[in-house]
Amino acid sequence: MTETLTKINQPRPVTPLGILVEELETTLKLAKQENISPELAVSLQKVYELAAGIDPYLEENTTNESPELKALSEKSAAEDWSQRFDDGETVRQLEQEMLSGHIEGQTLKMFVSMTKAKRILEIGMFTGYSALAMAEALPADGDIIACEVDEYVSEFAKKCFKISEHGKKIKVKTAPAIETLKELIDAKQTFDLVFIDADKGGYVDYFNLLIETDLLAKDGFICVDNTLLQGQPYLPPEKRTANGEAIAKFNQTVTQDPRVEQVILPLRDGLTIIKRK
Repeated sequence: MTETLTKINQPRPVTPLGILVEELETTLKLAKQENISPELAVSLQKVYELAAGIDPYLEENTTNESPELKALSEKSAAEDWSQRFDDGETVRQLEQEMLSGHIEGQTLKMFVSMTKAKRILEIGMFTGYSALAMAEALPADGDIIACEVDEYVSEFAKKCFKISEHGKKIKVKTAPAIETLKELIDAKQTFDLVFIDADKGGYVDYFNLLIETDLLAKDGFICVDNTLLQGQPYLPPEKRTANGEAIAKFNQTVTQDPRVEQVILPLRDGLTIIKRK
C-alpha cells in the first residue's frame, strides 16, 4: 500500500529536462538489449549522467526552503488532486506538478530582494508556494495580491499561510484573474513585480493589460512561468498541445513587442523576465 501511495504522489516529469532524462533512461534500457558498441554505450551513459545530475545538484546547492514552505510542499504532494475540479463551463484538472517548488521559489525570493519590490501581484496561485516564497523576501510593510480561480485551492493555500509569520502579507482574490486585474486597474493599484503562472491561454491578455496600464509600475518587472512548457514551444506545431500552442504564441507576442525587452531562463519549465524599455 505504501509503495502504491508513493507512486501516486511521485511527480511526473513536466519540464524539458525532466522529460529528457526520462527519455534517456528508456534509451539506455533499449540500448542494453541491442548489444550496441561499447563506445556508443559509454557515450549514452555520459549524456544521461550529465542530464540526470543537474536537478539534484541544483537542489543540493540552493539555499534550503523554510520549514513553512517545506510543509506547504509536502501537504500539496499528499493531496489527491485527481478528485478536485473547477465548477463551471471549463474543467481544470489540478495536479501537484503545478507547484513552483524549491528552486523556482528561491529564484523568485532573490528577484524580490534584488528589485526591492514592496507590492507584488501573482496571477495564478495554486496552493501558494510561490506566493509564500516571495512573501518571505518582502519587507514587513510589503504585500502580495494573489489571484486564484479555484475556491478549494484558495482555502487550501490560506490554511498553509496561517502557519507562517509572512502569511499575513498575502491577500487572496478568488475569481477569474482577468476580472481581478480589471478591478485593480479601476482602483488604480500598481505593482513592482508581477508573477504570471495561470491559464496559458490567458497569458497574452494578462501581458497586454500589464503593459498598457499602470498596473505594472514604470520600472516594474514581469516574471512568467512555464514559457518552455515541456519543450513544446520549440517542437513542431503538430506536436504541441493547446497549452503548448498558447505558450508558443505568447513567447512570439513578447518577442515581437517593441515596448519590452525580455529573457527566457531555462529554469524548471522556463521562466521569462520582462521589463518595459
